[in-house]
Amino acid sequence: MSRDTLQAQADAPLSESLATTVVVSRKAPIAFAVITALSALLYVLAPHDAQVTYRLSGGNDVIQLPELVVPGLSVAWGGVVLLAVATAWAFVLVGRRRPVPLWLTIVFAVVALVAFLTWAAAGASTPVIPVPGLLAGSLSLSVPLIYGALCGVISERVGVVNIAIEGQLLAGAFASAVVASLVGQALLGQTLGIIAAAAAGVLVSFVLAAFSIKYFVDQIIVGVVLNVLVIGLTSFLFSQVLAPNAQLLNQPPRLERIPIPLLADIPIIGPTFFRQTIIVYLMYLAVALVYVGLFHTRWGLRLRSVGEHPQAADTVGINVTGTRFWNVSLAGAIAGIGGAFFTLGSVGSFNKEMTAGMGFIALAAVIFGKWDPIRATLAALLFGFASNLQNTLGVIGSPVPSEFMLMLPYVVTIFAVAGLVGRSRPPAASGKPYITS
Repeated sequence: MSRDTLQAQADAPLSESLATTVVVSRKAPIAFAVITALSALLYVLAPHDAQVTYRLSGGNDVIQLPELVVPGLSVAWGGVVLLAVATAWAFVLVGRRRPVPLWLTIVFAVVALVAFLTWAAAGASTPVIPVPGLLAGSLSLSVPLIYGALCGVISERVGVVNIAIEGQLLAGAFASAVVASLVGQALLGQTLGIIAAAAAGVLVSFVLAAFSIKYFVDQIIVGVVLNVLVIGLTSFLFSQVLAPNAQLLNQPPRLERIPIPLLADIPIIGPTFFRQTIIVYLMYLAVALVYVGLFHTRWGLRLRSVGEHPQAADTVGINVTGTRFWNVSLAGAIAGIGGAFFTLGSVGSFNKEMTAGMGFIALAAVIFGKWDPIRATLAALLFGFASNLQNTLGVIGSPVPSEFMLMLPYVVTIFAVAGLVGRSRPPAASGKPYITS
């Protein structure tokens, strides 16, 4: 019998053991009910009944869509009705011992946010919502979250809890800014900056992997220490090196937007998704590759087997330590590229602590997405939309207190992880060191 045949027979029980167990939880319908009740209470206590204009096209769009004018309070209450229907349906599903489907959670979240946005805009001094700008800004804020979430999915699927996503993003942002600034020339500098960002992310992951996999140090402690170390080191270098030499070391060439022919002209969707920088297009590719790789390749099967049952994986000849080590490094490279987005694609220079806790929100997206790359990406987009909502409402002059808007992304994160995620099970061996006998 050949070696490949023996390996295929060994992989078969591993594949069967990695089947997902569906567990029904009442957390999602309860969270639905709480959000519906709070929304109704808000619209009763502070009714805003002005007309709200949704501007569906930008000035440079080839196809100009007419503006959509809606009554603010009616849309808000219509949203409450839809939320109540979704809540009732969720309770019916749970009562029948069926899980709340992902699409219902997505629809609920979208309806709740649209209703809140319309209500808030109805009380604004300029009740006009630029939809293309809102969506494009949301995607921009979601890019580092998606890269960080992919990093977290790979790390935890292979059995290593990655609390250091924040540090990996920040290290990538710092390295890309310095390298791209030193090279200067736009295309070469940007390319080398992205490569340097990936290398910086790998370096942070290397330390995480060495201590947690080789020396069996608690993975959460190592991740927290790495975050503090990277924040302190980059802040020191920024103050002592970058700030005095900003012209030489902290003025990287910005990435240009590359419109994709035909796709970029699609109304609403085109300007949002297909007039982006190369890092955003790499993100689309990364999401697809990670999903296909995890669930449809031998690499993904072995990775998941190491995260679920390392002893069984070791028995069939998989190198558990090596698999964990190199996949954690791969995850760090992905997070590092996400950090490059801050300096090369968004801000245009490095600033102290510019990631602003996005690594932790990315970790929440991993949990909300139940360690699935597609679900985690959708969760990151939700958090990005919530973050950009405060900017849009501030521009149009909404009466919603700025303090509430600042905490909105974190409130959405808490509700999503604590309420909407239901009962989820992380990879069985995640966070547990594997000691060979």
